[in-house]
Amino acid sequence: MFAGLQELGVANGEDLKETLTNCTEPLKAIEQFQTENGILLPSLQSALPFLDLHGTPRLEFHQSVFDELREKLLERVSAIASEGKAEERYKKLEDLLEKSFPLVKMPSVQPVVMCVMKHLPKVPEKKLKLVMADKDLYKACAVEVKRQIWQDNQALFGDEVSPLLKQYILEKENALFSSDLSVLHNFFSPSPKMRRQGEVVQKLTQMIGKNVKLYDMVLQFLRTLFLRTRNIHYCTLRAELLMSLHDLDISEICTVDPCHKFTWCLDACIREKFVDNKRARELQGFLDGVKKGQEQVLGDLSMILCDPFAINTLALSTIRHLQELIGQDLLPRESPDLLLLLRMLSLGQGAWDMIDSQIFKEPKMEVDLITKFLPTLMSFVVDDYTFTVDQKLPSEDKGPPPYPSANPEMFPKSLQEHRIACEIGLYYVLHFTKQRNKNALLRLLPSLAETFNDLGFSDIFLHLLAGNLTLLADEFAQEEFCTSLFDNFFLPACSRKENVHRHVLRLLLHLHHKVVPAKLETLQKSLEPTKQSGEAVKELYSQLSEKLELRKLSPAQAGDAPSMDLPLPTVPTPAPH
Repeated sequence: MFAGLQELGVANGEDLKETLTNCTEPLKAIEQFQTENGILLPSLQSALPFLDLHGTPRLEFHQSVFDELREKLLERVSAIASEGKAEERYKKLEDLLEKSFPLVKMPSVQPVVMCVMKHLPKVPEKKLKLVMADKDLYKACAVEVKRQIWQDNQALFGDEVSPLLKQYILEKENALFSSDLSVLHNFFSPSPKMRRQGEVVQKLTQMIGKNVKLYDMVLQFLRTLFLRTRNIHYCTLRAELLMSLHDLDISEICTVDPCHKFTWCLDACIREKFVDNKRARELQGFLDGVKKGQEQVLGDLSMILCDPFAINTLALSTIRHLQELIGQDLLPRESPDLLLLLRMLSLGQGAWDMIDSQIFKEPKMEVDLITKFLPTLMSFVVDDYTFTVDQKLPSEDKGPPPYPSANPEMFPKSLQEHRIACEIGLYYVLHFTKQRNKNALLRLLPSLAETFNDLGFSDIFLHLLAGNLTLLADEFAQEEFCTSLFDNFFLPACSRKENVHRHVLRLLLHLHHKVVPAKLETLQKSLEPTKQSGEAVKELYSQLSEKLELRKLSPAQAGDAPSMDLPLPTVPTPAPH
């Protein structure tokens, strides 16, 4: 409590104890101690007895004076830090720190010492080491002081950042398994600006401040974790962090990050969920502008393009372009805008390989993707249009032709072997599902059982598919639809991939009342968790079982309810007043 007072030549509790131990007249000794160490203001001595008359203890009086003086001193320190020339004000603060630092462990004076350090752009190394060595002092010091400690102690900074990164990943994964199932409110619904207001991004932004060294450390952590885990949410954080600093106009960092303008432009596209022609040209300019000897920047650009929000925007824009090309009777290879989207998708999807291999050059575009796969996707749309027109034509004896069910051999092959083809193919399935196109969904679904890196069973795709399937709710009453969706697609994967199990349970929790009762019973048995199943699966299954149990009871309860045909009791009309 009195740490450091002796060092400054100020008497403390120990001195008083010693005086009282070695004196013959304790009362006189106390009075002398009070006189020597009290407030040296002559006019105050005659006023103090008034406080005694009012029963106010001297401790309370001295404490209130002390608190008032401390507030004044804190105000003065803040004033010194903002007035005069930088050199002069920092000299005053350094002198003040030198005098006050011995009292840094004294709780009542500590805020003043911490305030002085907070306003110093460079706290003396010796004092920083003392703060770092004491857990309580380290905890109490301002983030401005901690930044100075962190920039030379990567391990300590890593310990501070690590829990935040874990929290961020957990939040993203929880959002993908959210209990809400909707086509309007999904993982990609929040705007970029709204996402940047998240707790983790805000905390990291504050921890970094304007310190380029700390920013570089965080980026290095993100690259390392992305390499170690292949978790693409680290790529989202890379972009969100840069744009959060951009929102605060931290030019010290934004001007030295070569990805700043590219990320800013892409952020606007993500906000609109579409890459328009003007922004496409800007993005192309940044990619074409990577100079020889600076190829390393491609590693960071690829990480920003690997962000699921960027992939989602690029994929949706690709689907929209393909739709437009059908209307214009053009082939994919004839559209420079489409080729640019594919180039960016390719760069984003190749991020992990590029950072891992440290070979910084853009991946080569698969010729078959442009000349064969994309035209095949367009042919599916044409088949769909043709079928719709045939349905409207006057039927002959044979009736209208059935919806095509076969797929060209190269379609499933491309989904299995080519990453970009797989990504676009999956978004095409989502596009058809969102259009409530049951026929197209059932036609393409069998090809999704085996995809590149199991992308067909990734959380993001299944999250979006489950949301879009709510638009086809009425189809769940059809045995054929349920067999194709559950028996042929979902269930075979449930046993080997727990995330699929979770997404299927999420879907059934929302749509169980639409499913054929016999089918629902079979599904309930098939989806029963095993001993190896995680808690999340068990919890979802338990919720589903409860809902189904309630549903079984409800018809019986409805039967016991009084008939609505019973005559209603007559109510007399109130007499007029």
